Amino acid sequence: MHKIVILLGSNRGDSKNLILKAKYLLESKLGTFLKASSLYESEAWGFKSDNAFLNQVLVFKTQLKIQEILKIALDIENELGRIRSHNGYASRTMDIDLLFYDNLTIEEVDLQIPHPRLHLRRFTLEPLGEIMPDFVHPKLHKTIRELLVSCKDDLNTTKLEY
Repeated sequence: MHKIVILLGSNRGDSKNLILKAKYLLESKLGTFLKASSLYESEAWGFKSDNAFLNQVLVFKTQLKIQEILKIALDIENELGRIRSHNGYASRTMDIDLLFYDNLTIEEVDLQIPHPRLHLRRFTLEPLGEIMPDFVHPKLHKTIRELLVSCKDDLNTTKLEY
């Protein structure tokens, strides 16, 4: 069995409902759901948008290989209305980022694990820090807590109560 850590993000449409749908679809296809962070609201990172993002980190136990998980994630993004453009960052109905796969480092053309920018993004580190603060990043050799303390991202990220 493998442990996969995933970040969901949405800032178009009914983001809260889209995140719930993505969680349900992932659970039905990946395996055993282990835990979820709270929802976090943040400003767009890397581009300007009038719509705030909702983000949530999910952890699953799965027997699937990482490329199978990537295909499932892309299919779910499409099912939930994601339209990809090659013009950089943009608003989206659903974004599914694969953050960690066990403690492995994977360098493939279409996939890098751990996610190569997670340590730069407060909207990723805050929910990660909530549910796995002592997890050690396999490439940077720092805990999520340490990465959060040293993160220079100053965009507002707020934990939501629901």
